[in-house]
Amino acid sequence: MRTDTEKTAPNKEIKTKKRIFSKLGYTKLETAELVNAMNHLLASYNVHYQKLRNFHWNVKGGDFFDIHQQFELQYQEARKSIDDIAERIRIFGMEPFSTMGEYLEYSEIQEAGYGLKALEMVEEILRDYRVLLEQLFNVVELAIENGDSGTEDMMKDIIRYLEKNHWMMTAFSTRE
Repeated sequence: MRTDTEKTAPNKEIKTKKRIFSKLGYTKLETAELVNAMNHLLASYNVHYQKLRNFHWNVKGGDFFDIHQQFELQYQEARKSIDDIAERIRIFGMEPFSTMGEYLEYSEIQEAGYGLKALEMVEEILRDYRVLLEQLFNVVELAIENGDSGTEDMMKDIIRYLEKNHWMMTAFSTRE
């Protein structure tokens, strides 16, 4: 980064840092690190999204109405988060992963099979939340290191949502 000096009052100077890269002012390395982390998050989020849809369509049993509706709400929110993450990658002038092959290759979340019971589905989603949260924390750290408050704020909003849903799903899955 280039450092310039600004005069604010007689004989007083403040040093400011000026970014020299054209895409939002980040270096290519800073952009590459953020985009790589966000693309891996995007891959995991897409597998999670499809898992939620699978569970929404295939849940059975006494908890059907509660869980069916909850999975729908969560996949709608996941779809929004996926779009936000992909658009953030585009803001940096890069391309987000966008094929099922890329999602499956780079996701830290695995697909779920058929025949799971309702509580097993909830446990799968709780595992996904832990993976997503870890990836989100990683992106936040990179954003902070690079002074990227836009990405930091966006990821923290997603974190708050997932933490709340983790709490609610944990409370649901704990039978007394």
